[in-house]
Amino acid sequence: MPASTYRASREGCRPIRVSFEFFPPKTEEMEKTLWSSIERLAPLHPSFVSVTYGAGGSTRERTHNTVARMVRETNLKPAAHLTCVNATKDEVDEVVRAYWEAGVRHIVALRGDPAEGVGNAYAPHPGGYQQTCDLVAGIKRIGDFQVSVSGYPEKHPEATSLDADIDALKAKVDAGADRAITQFFFENDVYLRYVDRVRARGIDIPVVPGILPVQNFKQASNFARRTGASVPEWLAHRFEGLDDDVDTRRLIAGAVAAEQVLDLVDRGIHDFHFYSMNRADLVYAICHLLGLRAEKPAVAAERVAA
Repeated sequence: MPASTYRASREGCRPIRVSFEFFPPKTEEMEKTLWSSIERLAPLHPSFVSVTYGAGGSTRERTHNTVARMVRETNLKPAAHLTCVNATKDEVDEVVRAYWEAGVRHIVALRGDPAEGVGNAYAPHPGGYQQTCDLVAGIKRIGDFQVSVSGYPEKHPEATSLDADIDALKAKVDAGADRAITQFFFENDVYLRYVDRVRARGIDIPVVPGILPVQNFKQASNFARRTGASVPEWLAHRFEGLDDDVDTRRLIAGAVAAEQVLDLVDRGIHDFHFYSMNRADLVYAICHLLGLRAEKPAVAAERVAA
């Protein structure tokens, strides 16, 4: 199916659904920023919000605490990230059961980066889950979790080819994965071609585009380099000369992200996963452009009626 077949009028299109990714805070100040962002974005009623998991499980406790607090204090549906790295099957299974007991029903299953950091060779734990597909199957054996996995429109950095990477996605789906969330990308045709190839492989689960609003171009470029995502020349040109101009950079970032998501809507895409970097304003603005509106508190509505 060519990319052009995704094009559709915004008139009468399906409702837009969004989800957000956060990372667990390391300091008290970062925790305040995180919960301020959660409070800002929660009224948009995301399908779910995910919380990341550090390399080698380094943020395991903080991830669990953040997700558990979401369950206790909000109406959000949290999705906890979980990896295979540096842990036995029993240790991972214990984490999965703890999430179930905390009320979590959605896990984002990932192989994870090597504990030594990106660029080092991945070595499965001798007593652990070897790959993501094994982890997915293990999670499904423990409980009736919804399981999301990753997809790579430009292939995983360690994959020998895009076809081999799509084979890995197929193995995750065969193990029970319910949804794929893609690595971020900046050229929409890259994502659409990827979906074409995924569908041709017989994979029919949702493939949700991962969107990274560029809060800081240098940081985003470094992140892209590590994850195998390309940074087009036109994007670098948009941010050229703005290193010390935060206000203009923020306006450009909003315009770039708005162009990307609105073009995807025109092509028939209705689900978006935003990598928030624990910052709400830019993501909130993009969602507003997509037509999402926060519900006003009941008290405020009563005052208006009075």
